Amino acid sequence: MGKNLKLKAARAALGLTQQDLAEAVGVTRQTIVAIERGDYNPTIKLCVEICKALGKTLDELFWEP
Repeated sequence: MGKNLKLKAARAALGLTQQDLAEAVGVTRQTIVAIERGDYNPTIKLCVEICKALGKTLDELFWEP
């Protein structure tokens, strides 16, 4: 699992900090940092919450071709 640059780009495009996104989905900022770094594999439930918060689909943020 590599860095999730798509997640980072989508978050930044909305002007959200890692803290903003963390609060929106009910996790710590450290969790968002770890997901973006590729150090943490989020649950499907958390992936869906992140997608909702960013207005993206699972494919757009988490699917590796």
